[in-house]
Amino acid sequence: MFASLPAAAVLAGVLAGLYELLLQAVHTATGPWGLVVVWVYSFLVAIVLPLPSEVVLAAPIDLGLSTAARLALIILVSAFGKATGSVVAFHVGQEVKSAGPVLGFLERHGLDVRGWSARQTVRLAQRYGYGGLAIALSVPFFPDTVTIYAFAILERDYVRFAAATFAGSVGRLLITVFVVGGTLGLL
Repeated sequence: MFASLPAAAVLAGVLAGLYELLLQAVHTATGPWGLVVVWVYSFLVAIVLPLPSEVVLAAPIDLGLSTAARLALIILVSAFGKATGSVVAFHVGQEVKSAGPVLGFLERHGLDVRGWSARQTVRLAQRYGYGGLAIALSVPFFPDTVTIYAFAILERDYVRFAAATFAGSVGRLLITVFVVGGTLGLL
């Protein structure tokens, strides 16, 4: 059945199904297990899913907390999940950086990883270092995966990388809460 479909179409279908499954899980996540779902979603966003991490803010987690405390807990759990995932992505980036054949293969297939990351992220990394990563990750609704892998190829310190990812994730979700909350408050 799948033999007649191009591999990219099959992969796209699998990712679309996974995305729908994850969205459903986040939108129905409640209680302590809901926090596990938030962590897993955020972890996967950091390493394999170019999806918006802001989705976790809609998780209906009910632990008897105030709205502010619930959002703070979701933000911290999400940031921890993304920071953990970024360490995995960082390790992959370090391996890719040292694997000339991998970069050669990607470049032969039209993906100029080195050129792209040099043009798009080196400026931030060189000028602001890990702060640049945190700033880049604070931009709401931009896929984190691309930024994380681009910086992972350029940087070297796991702990600082994870800390910058954590800070950027917290910043991004706080910006989203204030922008969406402020916008809804105007209505």
